[in-house]
Amino acid sequence: MGSSDTKNFCPALVGSMSQGAAGNPTVAMVEAAFRHHDLPWRYVNMEVAPEDLATAVAGAKAMGFQGFNLSMPHKVTVIPLLDGLGDSARVIGAVNCVVRRGDRLIGENTDGKGFLESLTEVVPPAGKEIVLFGAGGAARAVAVELALAGAKKITIVNRSRARGEELVGVLRGQTSAAAEFIEWTGDYAVPATADVVINGTSIGLYDGGARVPVKRESLRPGLVAADVVFSPPDTAFLREAKGRGCTCIDGLGMLVNQGVIGVRHWTGVSPDVPAMRRALAEALGVSIG
Repeated sequence: MGSSDTKNFCPALVGSMSQGAAGNPTVAMVEAAFRHHDLPWRYVNMEVAPEDLATAVAGAKAMGFQGFNLSMPHKVTVIPLLDGLGDSARVIGAVNCVVRRGDRLIGENTDGKGFLESLTEVVPPAGKEIVLFGAGGAARAVAVELALAGAKKITIVNRSRARGEELVGVLRGQTSAAAEFIEWTGDYAVPATADVVINGTSIGLYDGGARVPVKRESLRPGLVAADVVFSPPDTAFLREAKGRGCTCIDGLGMLVNQGVIGVRHWTGVSPDVPAMRRALAEALGVSIG
């Protein structure tokens, strides 16, 4: 459908529901994909308080929304309002992307899938030993997707024993990956057997000087180091890892891939990744090199 035809059609709607919606960079990224592919779609950024979530979901369904993203604090509380869940969303226990399939709203989780696509471009996780810092929402999504993709072993390194052991229990109980919990005290030494080390915490978000407590000498050539932090993309953790000869993956790619997967779910189109990455970087005010 050419741009001259779109004026004759009501645009298909998708969007985002969150509390604290101002400045959501996903808007620029997804709208850039729609423009690039000349799609008559719009992405609407919506401020939704927790007490209004049920009404907002029902309203979106009634208005014909083809789907929507969810951010904090709605990723878990939305689940009873949906008609079903994708496999990874069910294991993770959280939804960040809803897709309309016929008359049903299905919850998916693209947090971990976005990371998985970034990692797979460098090294497929199947059969690999992985160290993951953190056990919060992002780390949990990443851990589950890595396990479902065939990771051999995932070591969860976290300060909170309760949260870390709970995630290990999920991995052991619902995936075939081996999983181990290590309490994070002081600088952690990445084992020589590890293939990939991931910062799945918020350390470094909007703070390029914040240091992930890891023993510098345990970072080595041949190790893949990844960060879920997207701003700045060049975190202190990745700078240190790069200086030690590691192959590095920034968090900007994870965020872009989440958007790519969402657009693909909603429209059936595989969007142009560079166009989305440029728009996201511009929205965040960061350089993509």
